[in-house]
Amino acid sequence: MRFHDRRGAVLESAGIQPIAPRMPTKPKATRPAVRPRPKPARVAPRAPGGRGGAGHTQALSRGLGVLEALAATEGGATLTALAEKLALPAPTAHRLLATLAEAGYVEQGTAGEWLIGVRAFRVGSAFLDHRNLVAQAYPYLKQLMEQSGETTNLAVVDDGEAVTVEQVPCRELMRMSTKLGARAPLHASGVGKAMLAAMDGAAASAILEGRGLARHTAKTITTAGQLAAELAATRDRGYAIDDEEHADGMRCVAAPLWDEHGEPWAAISLAGPTSRITPDRVADLGRLVRATAADLTRALGGNPPRR
Repeated sequence: MRFHDRRGAVLESAGIQPIAPRMPTKPKATRPAVRPRPKPARVAPRAPGGRGGAGHTQALSRGLGVLEALAATEGGATLTALAEKLALPAPTAHRLLATLAEAGYVEQGTAGEWLIGVRAFRVGSAFLDHRNLVAQAYPYLKQLMEQSGETTNLAVVDDGEAVTVEQVPCRELMRMSTKLGARAPLHASGVGKAMLAAMDGAAASAILEGRGLARHTAKTITTAGQLAAELAATRDRGYAIDDEEHADGMRCVAAPLWDEHGEPWAAISLAGPTSRITPDRVADLGRLVRATAADLTRALGGNPPRR
């Protein structure tokens, strides 16, 4: 047996393999603890009533005001006229028009005037699909025009006024004509009085109190007592008469349409010059309009009251 010195750290003997000296090991480096990153604070969405919501609401309101002003102006309007009408600074009005034009709601004419655009027409026309009113009413209006020889109309109530949504013009050279969307006062128009007479008394009174009884011609009814008597007579007859109360030289006969609950929601009329719609024809034309309104009401699924 032979021993090396301890520095060699090797032992030799029979049957025993030398063992290498154990080298000192370096301590393992430890990673510093990683702190989790803080999550960014979640920002709550701005409430509709906040500054942004209010700003958007004001812009929308002004944009709708621009569309309504243009719709009510024959032949369009200039930027200056529109800004004055809406009490807006010209740059603000121009910015609104530019936004609406980009979306197709308004367009500019050859003379620089601003007009209602095609897209606004499409959006507005969607109302006419309500209950398919116009599509179903048209054949009845056309038949009524053929039978009476006078222009026939379909109107609904909106914001206390009668709004024409369809018209079938007669073939006479001298005839009544109004553009679709035109408004008329309820107390001084045939369709208006037809719907007022058919309404609940409280609803009719609320509309009249808000709108008043403005005079349009010498024959316009301008007192509550006279109007109440006229509406009572209208209910008894089943049709209303506009005897030059809205326009001089024009006479109109109208009757209401009823919904499935027996509530009035539209009216039809025929109108023409007083030279053709003479007093002796009014009763016959009134019965014709009343019968047509009853037929159309049933076609629309409505429930006319029993007479």
